[in-house]
Amino acid sequence: MWTRQHKQRNTGRLIVPSLCVAFLAYFGFHAYHGEFGINSKYQLEAQTVALQGQLDAIKARRMEFERRVRLMHEGTLEKDMLDEQARKALNLSQADEITIMLPASVK
Repeated sequence: MWTRQHKQRNTGRLIVPSLCVAFLAYFGFHAYHGEFGINSKYQLEAQTVALQGQLDAIKARRMEFERRVRLMHEGTLEKDMLDEQARKALNLSQADEITIMLPASVK
């Protein structure tokens, strides 16, 4: 009958838990920092808010342009709008006039 002469090692019991910890750490890291992770979700939400602000500004500017175009429409041509556009295009004014040109965003 044979007997064992060496002490049993505890390292065999640590292999499976250490592999599980490594596995969970790897997937946990990528769940947070990966392309579709939690951190990316917050970055996309911040980008969505910024782009929505830009979209709102562009829509407001477009509505202002559409309003100005409606004023210059053939049936409803306003003389003030025509005068303003002519002065802006030709850069002309009378000697006794004071002209104050406001940028489009102020109006």
